[in-house]
Amino acid sequence: MRQIDTDRNLAKTILGELRGAIVSGELVPGTLYSVHDLAARLGVSRTPVREALIQLAERGMVRFERNRGIRVLQTSLHDLEEVFAIRLLLEVPATYRATSQGTPGLVTDLRAHLDAMRRAAETHDETEFMTADRRFHEAINVASGNLRLARYVDSLRDMVFLRGTSTVDRSRGLSDILAEHEEIAELVEQGKPSEAAEAMRRHLLTTARLIIAQESAESGESVPPVSYDWTRLSG
Repeated sequence: MRQIDTDRNLAKTILGELRGAIVSGELVPGTLYSVHDLAARLGVSRTPVREALIQLAERGMVRFERNRGIRVLQTSLHDLEEVFAIRLLLEVPATYRATSQGTPGLVTDLRAHLDAMRRAAETHDETEFMTADRRFHEAINVASGNLRLARYVDSLRDMVFLRGTSTVDRSRGLSDILAEHEEIAELVEQGKPSEAAEAMRRHLLTTARLIIAQESAESGESVPPVSYDWTRLSG
C-alpha cells in the first residue's frame, strides 16, 4: 500500500487502498492487523482508517475482533454461491429495466467498455480486462436507475476477487467472456429487454457454475450441486 496525502477525498482514498490491498492479497486472508499499524503504513490517522474498515466489514471483507484488531476474511464456496444468487436476483431485472428505459448514453458506454475489453484481450491483460468488465456491468446497473443496487452489486464482486478467483485460462478464455458481453450489449442496443435480461442471466450462470466447479476441484471442498432455478421467479 502507498502512503496517502491528506486531501478532500481522504476517506474514499483510504477505503480504496485497503480494499485493493485485500483483493490483491497484500493484506493476507486469515491474518490479524491492527488499526494503528494500517494507519502507519498509509501515513494517516487511525480514525479514517477505522471508518474505512467498518465499511469493509459491512462488505464481508474483514471482521473486527475485540481487543485484537481486524481479520481479513476468506470467501468460502458457500459465500460464492450466495453472491451469484444475489447477482442473478438483481442484475437480470436491472438489465431488463435499463434496456426498457433506453437510458441515454448507455449504448455508447457499453461500446466503450467492450472496446477496452477487446484491447485487453488482444494483449492478454487480465487486470485491464476485468476492470472494463466491471465497468460494463456497472453501466447497466446504474442505467436501471437504482444507484443503491449498482453500488451493492459492485461490492459483491469483491467477494469473488477476495478468494483470488478467476476463470481466465482455467475454465474459459478472455475471448469467451468478451463474446458473452457482446451478446448482452447487442440486445441492449436493439432495445430487446427480455432477451438482454436472459443473456445477462446466462452469462452470470455460466460464470457461477465455472467458478464454483473449479474452486471445488482445486480446494478439495465437497459441495452439493448448486441450482439457481429459484432465482427465476417466472419459473
